[in-house]
Amino acid sequence: MKPALLVIDVQKQFFEQSPETARSLENAIEYINAAIDLFRARGLPVICVQDVDEEDGVVPGAPGFEIPESLKILPSDLRIHKTYGNAFNKTKLAGHLRELGVDTVIVTGFCAEYCVLSTYRGAKDHDFLPIVLRGSLASGVAENIPFVERIGEVISYGALKQVLG
Repeated sequence: MKPALLVIDVQKQFFEQSPETARSLENAIEYINAAIDLFRARGLPVICVQDVDEEDGVVPGAPGFEIPESLKILPSDLRIHKTYGNAFNKTKLAGHLRELGVDTVIVTGFCAEYCVLSTYRGAKDHDFLPIVLRGSLASGVAENIPFVERIGEVISYGALKQVLG
């Protein structure tokens, strides 16, 4: 197994949606950052996926497009800009993963029931094994997180750490 960590749509614009969404994102960032540290320590890829919405002015360089300071994404991490919920749709994500020899994606981020779930399904469609990292999902509707975790493959941080050695 050669995994990559996908950090989906953890962007400043989404913190402004509601206090519940901001809290959910802050909680998820704890797990995402732990996974980022784990992947970096093992020399595994960390990929930052960012949503682009030209109609709402969420484009590279706009304040809402940016990554929050609390998220441990580095300028050297691969960035994928997407315009659809599924990060594989009309992007080069699948090609980059294949070039890196990746066969498994650990999926994290926002919004659990939309972009994360769409990307999870997209990974399957591209013959990657998608796995959700428990605790790393965010949503404006708290009940949607366990729903997404129930319908997909899920791994805890402790189990991920054990598997990666």
